Amino acid sequence: MGALDGRVAIVTGSSSGIGEAVARSFAAEGAGVVVNSSASVDTGKQVAASLADALYVQGDVSSDSDCHRLVDAAVERWGRVDILVNNAGTTKVIPHGDLDAVTDDVWRRILDVNVLGTWHMTRAAVPHLKASGHGSVVNITSIAGLRPTGSSIPYAVSKAGLNHMTLLLANVLGPEIRVNAVAPGLVDTPWTADWDEIRQRVTQTAPLRRSGQPADIAEACLGLVTSGYVTGQVLAVDGGTTLR
Repeated sequence: MGALDGRVAIVTGSSSGIGEAVARSFAAEGAGVVVNSSASVDTGKQVAASLADALYVQGDVSSDSDCHRLVDAAVERWGRVDILVNNAGTTKVIPHGDLDAVTDDVWRRILDVNVLGTWHMTRAAVPHLKASGHGSVVNITSIAGLRPTGSSIPYAVSKAGLNHMTLLLANVLGPEIRVNAVAPGLVDTPWTADWDEIRQRVTQTAPLRRSGQPADIAEACLGLVTSGYVTGQVLAVDGGTTLR
């Protein structure tokens, strides 16, 4: 018996990295899983095909209609949605001091995906999460939303917004739906493969002396999904980086 037997999860941005690890973790615990990406369609289909009970749906979460399509696909396949993990995100690496490099287009794209995408997905899923009886939303944010760091100022601002959105939604969606967030530190994914300088700094300074792995974040997500008395929390999963 898996901890998530009979439940259905939508994991956005799950063709690789953290999202893929979360999808695999939930599937291993018995959940039906919607795998999603905006691009990397073939890779996303391969991930879904490798899971026991999964469906791939292409979609860009910055599009409200795409978000509804993801939810509708889950309901059509399984008749329910119990879990939503808002993992899809984007960034642009820009030194914080280079204000002129941060164009309005950079702001719009990052906010559209990271903030509005989470808003669209959650709003589309809420009726089904309420009907579930144990609905759970987990937002993947970042320690960049907790302290002045991150790949760019717009990215950090978007994650700070998500952290606060988590609290606001938890406050109004209970008791039917719990809403929490996982705020990773540096995680080794295709996205961060060439971030050698940052990785070295984390390895030297963080109490746990290593960067994170996608499985570390998936473990935290599973813990929040299965912890029935936890809501409105932003859990930093960073090896202690924020202590230093």
